[in-house]
Amino acid sequence: MTSDSVSEYIPTNSIRLHTVLAGPEDGEPVFLLHGFPDAWFGWKAQINALADIGFRVVVPDQRGCNLSDKPSGVSSYRIETLADDILGLADALGYQRFHLAGHDFGALVAWTLAMRHPIRLRRLAIANVPHPAVMQTYLRIHPSQMWKSWYVFFFQLPGLPELFVKANDWRFLISALPDDLTDQERDRYRAAWAQPHAMTSMINWYRASLRQSRKAHVSPKIPVPTLVIWGQQDPHLSYGMAPLSVDLCEQGRLVTFEDAAHWVMHDRPEEVSRLLIEHFSAEGPQ
Repeated sequence: MTSDSVSEYIPTNSIRLHTVLAGPEDGEPVFLLHGFPDAWFGWKAQINALADIGFRVVVPDQRGCNLSDKPSGVSSYRIETLADDILGLADALGYQRFHLAGHDFGALVAWTLAMRHPIRLRRLAIANVPHPAVMQTYLRIHPSQMWKSWYVFFFQLPGLPELFVKANDWRFLISALPDDLTDQERDRYRAAWAQPHAMTSMINWYRASLRQSRKAHVSPKIPVPTLVIWGQQDPHLSYGMAPLSVDLCEQGRLVTFEDAAHWVMHDRPEEVSRLLIEHFSAEGPQ
């Protein structure tokens, strides 16, 4: 972490989010959203790079994760609620507009914000998760993606997924992380997953994603300038969804890494940091 980083518990949307802030306080705000089974420190390389260049970097543990509040019930983890958490966090910090990047489930929250509240975003960056409309269509057409997403359906069961992921010192979740993490880094993840009620809360993200009813139509078009970064060796999400997602962006750009996998910001930290800096520093329509 940078020497000027701070950790705060910030109230938003009737909960508190543990949030790390780095970089100059008067810097242009960049929010980084982690996914499953991650925590704020999954973005550590990008936090340093963005803060060093002068951005004010805001990185929460999302609802239910690590040190943030963990309200009970599946309905507490609807995607609109997760998105409202981030809007409330921005409001609490005094930011009317901000740059936003998301990975994995954090990218789904970012896509949702860009569809429902585009006026709040300056620029959007997505890492290895398709636009939700593309995902829905792709699952129906491509059985291979259904198989890759088996865990989403397994997580709908009550109780059993929690026991499964905790077994053998969190072996299943450890296997989902990058292979080259140090023992210390793996232990840091184990500590985050072992927080009281954390794993049920995190799995509830997936339970809520399949159980929520669809509300009023929201256009899938993304009017915000958008960068999609994709590691082509992702074992969970088919690369074919990446260009289809960019097609739904009015100002979209796709950058791929043939030798990177799902954790692209870990596999190619310098390149991903550079891309985010370039994207969030770009002039033009915002």
